[in-house]
Amino acid sequence: MTTISWHADPLTWGNGPRIFEAFLEPTCPYSVKTFKKLDDLLSQAGEHKITVKIRLQSQPWHMYSGVLVRGIIAASTLEGGKETAKKVMAAIAAHREEFEFERHAGGPNMDVTPNQIIERLEGYSGVKLKEAFAIPDLDREIKWHCKYARQNGIHVSPTFMLNGLVQADMSSGDEVGAWVKKALGN
Repeated sequence: MTTISWHADPLTWGNGPRIFEAFLEPTCPYSVKTFKKLDDLLSQAGEHKITVKIRLQSQPWHMYSGVLVRGIIAASTLEGGKETAKKVMAAIAAHREEFEFERHAGGPNMDVTPNQIIERLEGYSGVKLKEAFAIPDLDREIKWHCKYARQNGIHVSPTFMLNGLVQADMSSGDEVGAWVKKALGN
């Protein structure tokens, strides 16, 4: 039996001493709002001052959350690693409603299969995911994200942590400058 080795590239940008973690569910509108601000956060704060980490927070009321989280992690195993995963997240963000259910329980996606969701994601992102999506033990990385969130008491998305502490007063609606100030302690 041949074992195929793979590596999920951590969804981490920057190399500064201040750690900013964002727990995001890919189809949550507030997580999408947060995701779209992360590059600006890194730019304003400075890559040498902050490290930004995306933690995937799958939530069952977002019906295809598990499929999409697996797709993002699968993308991180491909050439380009975290940048490929970011491309997939950006495609979900840009077409969020096409990966979601109406009021979490209805609408056109009721008749869509996981394979069709993967194909839709491939079409929007330009990333071929099917083979990586099928990695037999890819769930070990998915479980890591889940366990990490649980051990830190994370329940909703987005949730923010600075240097390992949950920041209940931070929101997706905050200006990036407010995040920078809080993250850097200015």
